[in-house]
Amino acid sequence: MDELALLKLSQGPVTRTRLVRDLGALGLRAGDVVMFHTRLSALGYVTGGAQTVIDALCEVVGDQGTLMVTCGWNDAPPYEWTTWPPEWQEAVRTEHPAFDPERSEADHSYGRLPEALRRRPGAVRSRHPDASFAALGAAAHRLMDDHPWDDPHGPDTPLARLVELGGKVLMLGAPLDTLTVLHHAEALADAPGKRFVDYEQPVEVDGRRVWRRFHDIDSAEGAFDYVPVVGDEIDSFEVIARDFLAAGGGTEGQVAAAASHLFDARELVEFGVRWLEEKLRR
Repeated sequence: MDELALLKLSQGPVTRTRLVRDLGALGLRAGDVVMFHTRLSALGYVTGGAQTVIDALCEVVGDQGTLMVTCGWNDAPPYEWTTWPPEWQEAVRTEHPAFDPERSEADHSYGRLPEALRRRPGAVRSRHPDASFAALGAAAHRLMDDHPWDDPHGPDTPLARLVELGGKVLMLGAPLDTLTVLHHAEALADAPGKRFVDYEQPVEVDGRRVWRRFHDIDSAEGAFDYVPVVGDEIDSFEVIARDFLAAGGGTEGQVAAAASHLFDARELVEFGVRWLEEKLRR
C-alpha cells in the first residue's frame, strides 16, 4: 500500500500524539506490562513508522511499564533439515551460526515491530532460539531471563510470567489468529491429542557452538487437530478470541485506522484452557 492510500486510510498522518491518545482510550495505562502484535499498515500512514509506534507505547506505559514482543529467529535452520541429503546436513551442522540473542534477526513474518523493539537500547531478548521473545522496560529481565529450553510456551516461560505479572495483550490491527499467548493455553491444557515436535538448533554454551535438541508443542502446524471443532476455513485462535470477546472479555476500539483489541493475559489464557479442554474432549 502506497503512502497516499495509507494517508486516506488514516485520514491524515498518524502521529505519536494520536497514538498515545488512542491507546489510552483503548485502556492501556502507565505501569502496564503488555505484549503487543501490530500490523503496521492497518494503522494507516504512521509518520516515523515502527519507531513512532514503540515511542508511543513507551510513553503510555511509562518508566515502570514494560513492552514485550514475540521474536522467533528468522534464520533458524528449518525443522526438516535433518531429512536432507547427508552432505547437505553436514554443511548445516558444520557451519550454521549459533543463535545470538543480540544479533539474530527476529522472524520477518512477525512484521517490523519485533525487530525494531529488540534492537532498542536496554531491550532484553530471551535465550530460546525458536521461541524467543524480547522485552523493554522495568520487568524485562523478569520476563526474559532463563527461558526454559524445553516446553518454551509452558510454565515459567515469558508467556507464563506475563500472566503472573498481570500483563495485557494488545492487538494493534493484528489479526486475532496471531495471539501468541494462546500457545501458553495450549501448553497448559489437559486435552487429548496434543501434538509435540522435537528439533535441533545451534546455540552457544560456554562460548562454544553446540547443537541442542528441543521439545515443544507443535506451534507451527497446531498443538491439536482443530478441524473437527472449527473446520478448516478459520484459525482456532481467532475462534477462541471471538468467543472470549462474546463472553465479555477484552476491549475493542480503534487505534488510528486499525481495529484493535486489549486483553487481560490471565483471563484470556484461563478462558483458552477451558475452551480447549471442553471442545477437544467431545
